[in-house]
Amino acid sequence: MAVKIRLRRTGSRNNACYRMVVADVRSQRDGNTIEFIGFYDPLHQSESADLERVKYWLSQGAIISETCAAIVKRIESGKKLSDIVKKPSLSKKAKAKAEVEKKAAAAAKAAAEAAPAVEA
Repeated sequence: MAVKIRLRRTGSRNNACYRMVVADVRSQRDGNTIEFIGFYDPLHQSESADLERVKYWLSQGAIISETCAAIVKRIESGKKLSDIVKKPSLSKKAKAKAEVEKKAAAAAKAAAEAAPAVEA
């Protein structure tokens, strides 16, 4: 029997959360599993895995998915997911708005500095 360590999707719509499971290769993504060995929550940027069980299943010939391997590697190295994940960049519209606000603030500061000089 060939087994695989992979992610199983849980959570509601637009609120995905994943469990790291050991499952038969032929079973569906969210179908029957042999063992639950960890979780990955991208929304809250948290993850966990039972490293002893992962090593046990790998020694038994289990195949690990790329994503699960990356999660295990991060956990072994002690890095946090929140430190690694990049914050999303602003859209073009949001960048333009921020630029306009920055220029307006600079103009207001310059006007405030110039006003006392005129009075003196």
